[in-house]
Amino acid sequence: MAINSIGSATSPIIRSLIDMRAQFDDLQRQLSTGQKSATYAGLGPNRGLAVDLNTQLSAIAGFGSTIDTVTTRINLAQNALSAISDIGNSIRSSVVQGSSSAGLAGANITQVNAQSSVQQLLALLNTQGANGYLFSGRATDQSAVDTYDHIINGDGPRAGLKQLISERGQADLGADGLGRLLIGAPTATSVSLSEDAVSPFGFKLASVTSTLANATITGPSGAPASLSVDFSAAPNDGGSLTVRLNMPDGTSENLTLTATSQSPPGPNQFSIGATPAATAANLKSALTAALGTLAGGALKAASAVQASNEFFDADLANPPQRVDGPPFDTATSLIAGTSANTVIWYTGEAGAGSARDTATARIDSSLVVSYGTRANEQGVRSVVQNVATLAAVNTSSDPNAADLTAALYQRLAVNLAGAPGTQSVNDIAADLAGVQTSMKAAKATHQQTSATLTDFLQQIQGVSNEQVGAELLALQTRMQAALQTTAMLSQISLVNYLK
Repeated sequence: MAINSIGSATSPIIRSLIDMRAQFDDLQRQLSTGQKSATYAGLGPNRGLAVDLNTQLSAIAGFGSTIDTVTTRINLAQNALSAISDIGNSIRSSVVQGSSSAGLAGANITQVNAQSSVQQLLALLNTQGANGYLFSGRATDQSAVDTYDHIINGDGPRAGLKQLISERGQADLGADGLGRLLIGAPTATSVSLSEDAVSPFGFKLASVTSTLANATITGPSGAPASLSVDFSAAPNDGGSLTVRLNMPDGTSENLTLTATSQSPPGPNQFSIGATPAATAANLKSALTAALGTLAGGALKAASAVQASNEFFDADLANPPQRVDGPPFDTATSLIAGTSANTVIWYTGEAGAGSARDTATARIDSSLVVSYGTRANEQGVRSVVQNVATLAAVNTSSDPNAADLTAALYQRLAVNLAGAPGTQSVNDIAADLAGVQTSMKAAKATHQQTSATLTDFLQQIQGVSNEQVGAELLALQTRMQAALQTTAMLSQISLVNYLK
C-alpha cells in the first residue's frame, strides 16, 4: 500500500488550505477596494449590465468636464463683454453731456479718454482662455485685433484709421471746402447749386423748399443733381429757402437761408437787394458762407464717421474701401484697399455663418451648444468703431472746432446707443447666458443621473464591509483549525502508530 505524505501538494488537506488562502486574499481585496470582483468575469450574469453602466458614467463624466471647460471660457467672455459695454456707455455719456462745453480743454480730455478706452477695448478683445483667443472665431491661435498704434496711426506703408479719415475728408469737402457743390449764376437774377460729379463724396442735393415770394425754384434734378433760384422781384422779408442735404454717413442736414431787410444780415440770412440781380448776388454770397460752415462742421463729422464705417467694416478677406486717389479732393470713386496698403483691424477668423457656431460643444448625448464669438460682430464692432472715431478725430485744433465737435458728438451718441433691430453687446451676452443656462440644467441632470447609476452599479459591483468582515473571521477560524489539524497529523509516524 502506498501512503502519500501529508505535505504533498496533492494532499486534500493542503489543497483545502491553498483554496482557503486564496479566498482569504480575495476577501481582503474586497474589504480594501469595496469591489466584489477585480474583473467583470467575476460578476457573473450581471457583468454585461456593469459594463453598460460604467460606459454611461464615463460619458457623463466627459460631459461634465466639457461643461466645466466651456463655462470657464464663457465666464471670461462675459466679463469682457460687460467691460466693453461699460466703456461704450461711459463714452456715450461723455458725448451726450457735451464735454466740449468746457472749451478746448474739455474736447482734449474727451479725446484722451477715448484713446485710453480704445486701448482697453482692444485688450479685452484679445482676451485668452484655456483654448486660445476668445474673440477670434475659429482662429483661436490668432489674436482677434491688431494693436492700437497700428489701427489708429497705421503701420509703415499700411494706412490706419487717421489716414483714411483724412483722405475721405478731402474727398468730401473738396478743394474749396464747399462739400463738392458748385455755386453759380446762370443769369444775372438767378443762383444755381449743383453737385460737381456723380460720386459718393460730399453733399448730395435731396430736396428744396421755399417760402420766398417772387422766386422760381427749379430742381434738384439731373445727374449730377442741381437746383436753381431765379428772382423776378424782391422776395418777402422773412421768406426762407431750405435745402436738404444728404451726408456721406446716411444722415441729412437742412441748410436754411432767410431773406431780410436788415443790414447787415445775420448768420444764415441774405439781404433783400434793390434789384433782383442784387438779391441773387446776396443769396449767392450767403449760400457760399453757409455751405462752408456746414461743410467744416456737419459734413466733416459725417465724413469721419463714414471713413470709420469703411475701415471697420472689413477683414482679411474683405479689405476696407478707400478713396481712389491721390488727388483726393477731386476723387469720384472708391477703391478696395489691400492688406499691403491698409491695416486690417480684425485679424481673427471671418468666415460665413454665425459667430456663435465657430465654437461648439456636446454637453449631452442629444444636446450641442454654440458659444463662439468674434470681435467684428456688429455689437462689439460698433463700440470699438465709434470710440476709435472719437480718438482719431482731433476736434480741438480744427478751425471749426465747435461745429465739428457738436456734429461729431451727436452722431457718435446716436451710434453708440444703437439702432433698433441691430445687434448690441448685450445681445451677444444674452446669447452666451442662454448657453450657460442650458449647461447648468444639463449638469444638474447629469449629477442626478450619475448618482442613480452609481448606486445601481454599487449594488452589482460593491460589497458590504460588514458581511466581508464576518466572512473573513469565519474563514480565519477555519484556517486556524485546519492548520492545527495539519500540524498534529504531520507529527504522526508508523512507530507512534504501532505503539
